Amino acid sequence: MPVVQSHWIPGRGVRRVQRTDFRNEPFTNFQDPEERRRFQAALDRVRADLGRHYPLIIGGRRVDTEGRIVSVNPANPQEVIGTVARAGRQHADQALEAAEQAFARWSRFDPEARARALFRLAAVLRRRKHELSATMVLEVGKQWSEADADTAEAIDFCEWYGREMIRLAKPWPLYRPEGTDNETFYIPMGVGLVIPPWNFPLAILVGTTMAPVVAGNTVIVKPASSTPVIAAKFMECLEEAGFPEGVVNFLPGPGGEVGEYLVQHPRIRFINFTGSLEVGLRINELAAKMQPGQKWIKRVIAEMGGKDAIIVCDDADLDEAAAGIVQSAFGFQGQKCSACSRVIADQKIYDELLQKVVERTRNLKVGPAEDPDNHMGAVADENQFRKVLEYIEIGKGEGRLVTGGSALAGAPEKGYFIEPTIFADVDPKARIAQEEIFGPVLAFIKARDYDHALEIANDTVYGLTGSVYSRSRERLERARREFYVGNLYFNRKCTGALVGVEPFGGFNLSGTNAKAGGTDYLQLFMLAKSVSERL
Repeated sequence: MPVVQSHWIPGRGVRRVQRTDFRNEPFTNFQDPEERRRFQAALDRVRADLGRHYPLIIGGRRVDTEGRIVSVNPANPQEVIGTVARAGRQHADQALEAAEQAFARWSRFDPEARARALFRLAAVLRRRKHELSATMVLEVGKQWSEADADTAEAIDFCEWYGREMIRLAKPWPLYRPEGTDNETFYIPMGVGLVIPPWNFPLAILVGTTMAPVVAGNTVIVKPASSTPVIAAKFMECLEEAGFPEGVVNFLPGPGGEVGEYLVQHPRIRFINFTGSLEVGLRINELAAKMQPGQKWIKRVIAEMGGKDAIIVCDDADLDEAAAGIVQSAFGFQGQKCSACSRVIADQKIYDELLQKVVERTRNLKVGPAEDPDNHMGAVADENQFRKVLEYIEIGKGEGRLVTGGSALAGAPEKGYFIEPTIFADVDPKARIAQEEIFGPVLAFIKARDYDHALEIANDTVYGLTGSVYSRSRERLERARREFYVGNLYFNRKCTGALVGVEPFGGFNLSGTNAKAGGTDYLQLFMLAKSVSERL
């Protein structure tokens, strides 16, 4: 049903707009033969466009460079998805200048107008949904359903943050003593740097970009080097939606040369980062140091991964638990910060649960993500491939290998494919139980009882997602209070948070607990200003 919302426009008074209630974008039903045909046609169209080159976009201008970033298909590294121009510091300076000029105009747009721009962008993304999803299938190895969910989440972020901006533009409820007129409202911050990850190369790119933009800021986007083509297509969507030049500037380039330079720049107001713990801590350290000419404390919003655990109690439905574990651990090859990498099982049901999980895992079919019958594709790139294999070798000395444990025949030349791997009887302090692997590797840990299980679950530097399988209300309520993660699930998998349903972000070294897709996220990119007038 439509809802009527009033909000304050500085200098123009209260206006009333009508928006429908938020609803998450539906996922595509790939059991429908017609939908499968449409998606296959989109894959064919994207494949026909492979090898295309994409320049930088600075202030709406396309700027080419001599340097190139080459994006390849992880299932076939000889196949080039596309190339993008590689930016240097001079381009970073140009992008910063363009973003500052655009900020002077964009920050004065009515909040409703900025929200309308996001609704228009959502419509563009929706029209190009299969094309964008198919690009991710080829560029990063997402299965059809995983890529479709990624694009749906990108649409959700536009719809949610647009409505949130309208809500936050309303007047604050204030006490006004006689003889005074007081108001408090939000203003934009300035120019920010957005550094999205490769694993959700559209959803997180869109969310981390459009949240500050709808709040009135302008941004420079430095996409992940392994997924620059989908980011370039997002820039096409912004142009199609009519965003003013310079509001979003596209600056792919090396982190050490471009990223760190902008993080430290005195005219950058905030950094919105999603990625590894090491890079996030480095960004936080560099941003905290005052630079000559800097006029503010930079704001860092960071999401930095996890070592997520699923606790399975002795009263759980083991079939449901096994299904949730396999989905959480091996969906998109385990390359999610929310993925289950530890199973903490009560000793009474440990062996039975392990057997059920291993049986399901051995039934997973590994192969190119283009084939919808494959459950797992290739890991993202050669660096990721070698890192995961190194952890598997470490695991062989820390636990009992029960399934998997190697790359598929022909890898890496014929694709970065790794078997889904499970280690049993892992010590809670082992490296594979403490360090984020970001691949299809699962550690099984035995707990004496529920107290011990919670103790193990909380004994990492991370605190992102977790899950508990139990029929006991008392145990679930204890976990609600004591399981120290930002996103906790009961009797379901620990991945798949939805915008507006399960605001996403963790504690400790998982990040700054910024709840993406929540009601307070936009406030991270605005400043509250109070004005009082004596009448």
